Amino acid sequence: MIKSAKQILRKPFSSRMSYRLFRAISVGLVTGLIVSVFRWIIDQTMKFLDFIYPQLAAQPYLLLPYVLVMIGICLLLGKITKPYLDQVIGSGVPQIEAIFLKENQMPEWQILWRKFVGGLLAICPGLMLGREGPCIEMGAMVGQGLGKNVFNFKSESDDLTELQECGVAAGLSAAFSAPLAGALFLVEEITFNFNPKRVVSVLAASFSADFMTFLFFGNRPCLYLPVRGYFPVYAYWTLPLIGIVLGLLAYVYQYVLLSLKPWFSKIKKIPAAYHSIIPFILIIPIGLWKPELLGGSHVLITELFNHGLDTQLLMGPWSLVLIPIVLFIIRFVFSMLSYGASVPGGIFMPILVLGALLGMICANVMIKTGVIPSTYFVHILVISMAAYFGAIEKAPYTAIMLLTEMVGTVQQILPLIIVTFVSYYVLDLLGGRPIYEALRLQMNYKK
Repeated sequence: MIKSAKQILRKPFSSRMSYRLFRAISVGLVTGLIVSVFRWIIDQTMKFLDFIYPQLAAQPYLLLPYVLVMIGICLLLGKITKPYLDQVIGSGVPQIEAIFLKENQMPEWQILWRKFVGGLLAICPGLMLGREGPCIEMGAMVGQGLGKNVFNFKSESDDLTELQECGVAAGLSAAFSAPLAGALFLVEEITFNFNPKRVVSVLAASFSADFMTFLFFGNRPCLYLPVRGYFPVYAYWTLPLIGIVLGLLAYVYQYVLLSLKPWFSKIKKIPAAYHSIIPFILIIPIGLWKPELLGGSHVLITELFNHGLDTQLLMGPWSLVLIPIVLFIIRFVFSMLSYGASVPGGIFMPILVLGALLGMICANVMIKTGVIPSTYFVHILVISMAAYFGAIEKAPYTAIMLLTEMVGTVQQILPLIIVTFVSYYVLDLLGGRPIYEALRLQMNYKK
């Protein structure tokens, strides 16, 4: 007997989807609000750094009070993070992964406010850290808090896990105004599982968090770079070469990042909670030289696109290649110092900045040698950002979608895929792992 439509389809209005969407949207809106305030404060303090450092350079007698302020911030930051140091340092993503693997537990409200305040204290003075890691961890804690205290879910329930997942996606979505990348990141980097019903809830949380950021920042992509036209077919032979270089340097990044904890553990005279004093002091000369280098920093990427730094630092016919090499070394060293110093802060944006600098190097070499005209400079910039990030994270789908949403164009999709795939493959051949998985393994959690 052939079943009828009435026998196959569910009764109207019997689905729990409306309730699940309501929960997800609640998590997304709360996360979006918290992250938007977090982003706004960071943006304002970055502008303040652009103002204060020229004043310090012009009036050196102000440096001593500024150093004392940095020491005070270090002491306050250590006081806030010390009770839950292992839970709030770094991006927070490895700790969240451990929660989903039943290896870790967190007191949601304690972690939420400490990550918020601690993240601001670490990022706002100019440490080269990203905002997205704290946003992801805060989002997960919002989902956990609402699940336990509003919807009354038990700590081991699937419903609570779903809300934590919604918070992760909402946090990344709000951090970059990139809702699809937020959902993809959860699947590709955290859960490794595509559950259609759960993904719908995650998308609802991502989009509602992104909507909240519209109210604060408008609907312009957060890293708008006008990519006009398509990358020329005659230059496609260069894309695998760029991918190989980026894959090799992605492995260097992973190796150094995973060496930070052993290196910093050798510092016995300063407690781990106060290791931030090292980058806080060392970052001051960088700020005096070029405050645009401080922070995450999406502002630096815009400067690179506009060649703003180049025209100020010209040193000869190959200065457009030499300058980004110097800037890459500075950003790489201080990103590592900042992340290794036991402070809250992420690596997404620092990786993207390093990728942009590498793209600038590659693009300027290609332009100088006549491989491509200068109109395709921005194409290489965007492609390199995605490929370097995709290799280090071992998350190519997230990288491609993130850059597409952040930049606001799909015209470079095929070159993005080619270079990201090659760099991913090179890193895999060298033995690289997904960076957050590697950081979680380094924390040595036990089930």
